[in-house]
Amino acid sequence: MNVNIQTVHFVADSKLTDYVTKKIEKLQTFHDKIVRVEVFLKLDNVVHTIKDKIAEINVHVPKHVFFVKTSSKSFEESFDNAIESMTNKVKKHKARLAS
Repeated sequence: MNVNIQTVHFVADSKLTDYVTKKIEKLQTFHDKIVRVEVFLKLDNVVHTIKDKIAEINVHVPKHVFFVKTSSKSFEESFDNAIESMTNKVKKHKARLAS
């Protein structure tokens, strides 16, 4: 599984990238044919307001691509919500393949 983490409009510290990587690794327990995972962490550029933190996840499995996008006031919260959604999508897809 190839994991690619990209940050937009900021530079992520190693603690955040380690957190994301550790959570992404758990996806393999739900689907064994994951080819590539792309994570985008973005700062929403809204002038004169508190900036939202956006997490986007693309998961590539053979013949299918899953996409999730969430936003909140912290990257950890955004990413946790996104990975939870992605986990549900991957589980459903795996169940459909098994039946």
